[in-house]
Amino acid sequence: MARLFLSPPHMTGNEQRYIAEVFESNYIAPLGPMVTRFEQAICDYTQAPFALGTSSGTAALHLALRVSGIGEGDIVLASSFTFIGSVAAILYQQATPLFIDADAKSWNLSPELLELAIARAPKPPKALIVTHLYGQCAEMRRIMAICREHGIVVIEDAAESLGATLDGVHTGTWGDFGVYSFNGNKILSTSGGGMLVSKSEEAIAKAMFYATQAKEPTPWYEHKELGYNYRMSNVLAAIGVAQMEVLAERVTQRRRIFGWYQEALGEIDEIDFMPELPGAQGNRWLTTLTLGHSDPERVRTALEDHDIESRPLWKPMHLQPLFSGAEAVTDGVSEQLFSCGLCLPSGTQMTQEDVIRVSDIIRKVVV
Repeated sequence: MARLFLSPPHMTGNEQRYIAEVFESNYIAPLGPMVTRFEQAICDYTQAPFALGTSSGTAALHLALRVSGIGEGDIVLASSFTFIGSVAAILYQQATPLFIDADAKSWNLSPELLELAIARAPKPPKALIVTHLYGQCAEMRRIMAICREHGIVVIEDAAESLGATLDGVHTGTWGDFGVYSFNGNKILSTSGGGMLVSKSEEAIAKAMFYATQAKEPTPWYEHKELGYNYRMSNVLAAIGVAQMEVLAERVTQRRRIFGWYQEALGEIDEIDFMPELPGAQGNRWLTTLTLGHSDPERVRTALEDHDIESRPLWKPMHLQPLFSGAEAVTDGVSEQLFSCGLCLPSGTQMTQEDVIRVSDIIRKVVV
């Protein structure tokens, strides 16, 4: 049988057509009409007023911090239960991370611990990076209210959650900035690249300035500030334009795959799936679960023996050696999830038979 990957790219057929248009126009370097078209497609879909295509999601997060004036010694609150790319940009700006644990209701940043972290911080935090984990929405209603009360800039790491909504509002559009990723394993893949969105035209214009080497508006290359080579390639944007045409179908299929897993494994007492908040509809980028008594590594290796890729849940940032000296407000939720959780293959080309194949192996290990 063919190997089942965790979340492989799923091309639609129009990618090559649009790439051919790029080559015919000779706009193969960064920037070009497809970048503008992709940015507009993201705005139309998410209702974000302004968007900027970037070389990666991490680049977009970095730009959001830079535009927000975050610098050396500033405190940036951040989800601990996340991927390193969510928080690396804090160090790029020589700022100080203060990590916040997840809650059991969403596996995302805990609003209760957010309030505690603000109270305990040695000085007022300037920004928050909140991750929408595995395509599921964080409790943005409470998080936004808390941050607005304290004047904290909210940056949403929606890298995994394009297509997810809470109360009908897309992740990435609640806060001051939102960030999407189009890495090879995301629900929308261009092989790489990211997108920064904001309600502020001025902020996006400033981000574009920094993303294009901070070149001053002169005929020659004049630089008064440090900039970056962070803009998206026109070739990758062409792939993104094609992928946007089927994004709604991809979200529907990921949720359908999750439903198949629930049907196949839901009656096993020790298995719990990642929850979804009331009023939320995640994109179920990955189907994730926790095991009550069985060792998730035994399950992972059993699946690997059958050429099926799976992986542990994210190791919390406050446990990473890179952040050994960082402050964190925790209550053990993310550590528990890391110790007993697993991500299952969830690619949109999976069939129900594929899900049953995976589930049968899991059942043999845990039952």
